[in-house]
Amino acid sequence: MLIKNPIFWADVPDVDPIRVGNAYYMVSTSMHSMPGCPIMKSEDLMHWEIVSYVYDTLEDHEAHRLENGKNIYGQGSWAPSLRFHQGYFYACFSSNDTGRFYVYRTHEITSGSWQRFVMNGLRHDPSLLFDDGRVYVIYGNGDIYITELTADATALQPGGLHQRLLRTESEGILLRCEGCHAYKINGYYYLLFIEWPKTGNGRRRQICYRSRELLGPYERKVVLDDDCGYHNKGIAQGGIFDTPNGKWYAMLFQDHDAVGRIPYLIPVTWEDDWPVFGTRGKVPKQFEVDLQLKSAKPLVISDEFEYEHNQLALNWQWNHNPDPRLWSVTERPGFLRLTSGSLTTSVLQARNTLTQRTEGPACTGMILLDTTSLRPGDHAGLVALQSHFGTVGVKVSESGDKFIAMCVNGGNGQEKELERVPFSGRNVRLKIQFNFENSIDLATFHYSLDGLEWFPIGEMLKMRYTLDHFMGYRIGLFYYATRQIGGHADFDYFHYEKPRS
Repeated sequence: MLIKNPIFWADVPDVDPIRVGNAYYMVSTSMHSMPGCPIMKSEDLMHWEIVSYVYDTLEDHEAHRLENGKNIYGQGSWAPSLRFHQGYFYACFSSNDTGRFYVYRTHEITSGSWQRFVMNGLRHDPSLLFDDGRVYVIYGNGDIYITELTADATALQPGGLHQRLLRTESEGILLRCEGCHAYKINGYYYLLFIEWPKTGNGRRRQICYRSRELLGPYERKVVLDDDCGYHNKGIAQGGIFDTPNGKWYAMLFQDHDAVGRIPYLIPVTWEDDWPVFGTRGKVPKQFEVDLQLKSAKPLVISDEFEYEHNQLALNWQWNHNPDPRLWSVTERPGFLRLTSGSLTTSVLQARNTLTQRTEGPACTGMILLDTTSLRPGDHAGLVALQSHFGTVGVKVSESGDKFIAMCVNGGNGQEKELERVPFSGRNVRLKIQFNFENSIDLATFHYSLDGLEWFPIGEMLKMRYTLDHFMGYRIGLFYYATRQIGGHADFDYFHYEKPRS
């Protein structure tokens, strides 16, 4: 079977893959999106589908609920570690906004509930390591630390090991080693990291430290320094795993500007007990694997919102914690209904914004919006969601007049209206087209009254990946009130298109 890179041209960052039996699983960072820590499964290494999430919501604080002007953009769960040990799947990560370290475990990764355990203190980019009856978490940025957990990995081990494990290189380094992935293979301890040097190619690269002893000393080697021909953006950070027939692979990611951080599958061989990434030092754009092609559901889907129960497809995530009282796909069958329950003035603080990823090289999201129950001051529509956002939607004036409007972030997260046109109907179709080809990173906004003739509105949005959100652009369905609560917006469908590869 032919593998083509990237595996996803979409934001699936901080990947950590494992194999259990003949199945492969992968976890990824989700930050402020809920439910969080998506679990993806594959049987052929090319096609991955979301099968579950580690948690529905992480915490129930004002910032997690987008209340009183607070938020957790760019925070929440970072760089989770996924492991399988003695019948349990484990996922762990830290959260910068809470200053806590979380461990979750389950017997059933695709359908079971996860037990949750919380420890105080940040453990940056952690990796779990199960080693002869003892359990460790290895973490840090530059200075790398090791802390011992209890044998079931659910708490800190009283009196257990806790020390700095090693100091990684700092001379000529812009970003010192982080993103740890720890393994014990054939008698060696391997620590994989990403670092960003100022010298040489000056791009992110994959680093390996190894030792016969857990506490060192460790040898160091650069094991991959390649950008796959893309703007000197190095491919690094992620995990390694084997197949039942003894082949080894790595899943790493590459910064791809506005669309986000996208994963690559890379063959790994071994020379003198060092992992060798790629083919002659390069990430192959395609290569053969000895596996049978399997089918899988797409990463981003269209949705007619025809559900028997009030539970959305796994492809959807909420921007921050949803308010379950104020959304439904069963109250009006065949529609997503969002009801206003609080006041705000910006889509960045609008609760119950429902999102999916965008995908390169180009994609389009479309909705049909029923505006009948919008109230004066309301705003509903479609958003290209990042800090530098763009929206196309319907606004209702104080007098009750409706307008189709295109808005952007005018500063401090507040919306700046670039164009509005009068609208007197009930239903309107709205569309955003995304172009990520070669990092052109442009979005255009459109509306239609009949689904046949489309009109551009506002201006093209030059999309930018910014670290305050730390996430690739998402397509979001939003609704919020600025004057009075109690109205609702009904979304008849969400249609998604991308070019065939």
